[in-house]
Amino acid sequence: MLSPSTIAFACGLAAGAVLGVAGRAGRFCTLAMLEDAFFGADYRRLKSFALAAAVALLATQALAEFGIVDLSRSIYLTASIGLGGAIIGGLMFGVGMALVGTCGFGSLVRVGGGDLRAIVVFLVLGLSALATMRGVTGMLRVLFVEPLSLRLGEGTNQALTSILCPGAGAATRAILVASIATALVVWALADGKLIRSPRLLVSGFAVGGAIAFGWFATGWLADDEFDPIRVSSLTFVAPLGDSILYVATFSGARLNFGIGSVAGVVAGSFAAAMLARGFRWEACDDARELKRHMIGALLMGVGGIMSMGCTIGQGLTAFSTLAVSAPITLLAIACGARLGLEFTMTGEWLPVVRRLFGPST
Repeated sequence: MLSPSTIAFACGLAAGAVLGVAGRAGRFCTLAMLEDAFFGADYRRLKSFALAAAVALLATQALAEFGIVDLSRSIYLTASIGLGGAIIGGLMFGVGMALVGTCGFGSLVRVGGGDLRAIVVFLVLGLSALATMRGVTGMLRVLFVEPLSLRLGEGTNQALTSILCPGAGAATRAILVASIATALVVWALADGKLIRSPRLLVSGFAVGGAIAFGWFATGWLADDEFDPIRVSSLTFVAPLGDSILYVATFSGARLNFGIGSVAGVVAGSFAAAMLARGFRWEACDDARELKRHMIGALLMGVGGIMSMGCTIGQGLTAFSTLAVSAPITLLAIACGARLGLEFTMTGEWLPVVRRLFGPST
């Protein structure tokens, strides 16, 4: 009989493979969606992300409503809102994402396609995430970031349904969830552009479904009261560190859903790249590019732990629980990415602000 951790790992492997194929063949990329929106007025990838969020929200909340998954056991529905971590960590993650050219999830997709730069990003991001969870930078996080959290009232967690309608019945919660999901779907599909981009359309459904499957796998399939595991779904900051730690301490660690998802994304991306004959080895052009990737990975690792997630972990997984931290973190990541993209293109952090507020000529 399989242990809960083995079941969770196998399910993570399957869910990660779906994301790996979506990232490689379906062009699902969170930095690219922001870049397209910021500089090209092309919102198709952003609409695909919105569709994924709607699917994940509806399916996850249905699992919770029918008692299949207890979302209150997740790390997102805490009795406080980590405002400091969400804003500071989100900004750091966004800047790092822009310097690297993709997020933690995208780096794994690149690893599956033969990008050696992404392996460096994987290692630096994973190690910096470990250090921020349990090591040197973790002390700084505890001292300066965690005190900036907003404590909620007793018996309340940071789920939007808990804050807006405490003690409300199932009907009220269902109306709120349906309203949010409907708004996202209408915005995503109304102009027909996403429908005319079948890869992005399918990717949105697939990624949203994979998020919900993660909750189902850890909250029901692998649930065992005698050997409990954390109820979680897809995110790509801490699991990269856990994967490194597992490889380094094989006999003293055990598999989990996150480690399986990391391996699954690489495997899915590799399979998609091979089928499309797109696998090729790539490396940094020079030391300057390598330095930019390493600094970006460091910022993503530290910032991702501070904000308790990445574009996938907070933007989709936490959002599916209706955690208030999700939109705050995602907005901070978007702002950080905008600054980082400005720097990579112009060599300056805020040329727009300098033009607006600098001395007139």
